[in-house]
Amino acid sequence: MNDFLLSIVLGIVEGLTEFLPVSSTGHLRIVEALFGLHLDDSFWKMYTIVIQLGAILALPVYFWNRILKFLATFPKGERGDRNLLTHPLSLTIIAFVVTALPAWALTKVIGKNLENLWVITLALLIGGIVMWIVDATFTRPRVTHMEEMNLPQAIWIGACQILSAVFPGTSRSMSTIAAGQIAGLSREAALEFSFFLSMPTMTMAVLYDLYKTLKPGHDALSEGSIAPLVMTGHGWTVLAIGFVVSFIVALAVVAWFMHWVRKHGFTPFAIYRIVLGIVLVILLTRGLI
Repeated sequence: MNDFLLSIVLGIVEGLTEFLPVSSTGHLRIVEALFGLHLDDSFWKMYTIVIQLGAILALPVYFWNRILKFLATFPKGERGDRNLLTHPLSLTIIAFVVTALPAWALTKVIGKNLENLWVITLALLIGGIVMWIVDATFTRPRVTHMEEMNLPQAIWIGACQILSAVFPGTSRSMSTIAAGQIAGLSREAALEFSFFLSMPTMTMAVLYDLYKTLKPGHDALSEGSIAPLVMTGHGWTVLAIGFVVSFIVALAVVAWFMHWVRKHGFTPFAIYRIVLGIVLVILLTRGLI
């Protein structure tokens, strides 16, 4: 496949799936397998990391007004009933820390699972079932706005997000949304907190991956290394295409998803995960991928 076309395809897949509760890592790996792509060379390893930054950029662009309002009202909040530990920005950082430390400690486990299609398939199936049950069961939320969240809820959501880091295919969005609903958040509040939490979580994860793969002193045999990597004009163009496509598609998805959740639930995404998981089981058992 032409590199430019491949970059567009992967950028679209990343932008479509990064913030939907269906697992972007899983979908990128599935696309690679279905199209017989060999993305294990230095450039494409770096590419798949960098295009995530394009998707991440969509969040502060979409939520810039909310972010400025939170900054302006820190730490008392808009209603004056928050403090240093319960302000939405504080809860976001606390949840991030709860996720980041164990996820960093489990990086070796994460690395072993990252390319395993069976792990991804089972995570899609189980996550879909869990999401369907949670969305159908927890229909009477106590918290309808992110500003009403408390510290235990943030810690719980951060802890549940660890699953998505260890088991690709689980989906960071799925784990945080379902955890939020279980903790008493409405669908919209759970989704918005999921988006805010993803900003520091995804940014640090991507930057850490880049550091591991590009840091000086690594050689081609070092674990996780993509060195030596020589960028050409062609390579920079391919990378730029993927970054821009990922950003544009992700921005559209975030806007659409926030609107969708106000009127609908997460059940269609749960069904999609289950169906996709079943299809993957069939393909894997028959050795087609």
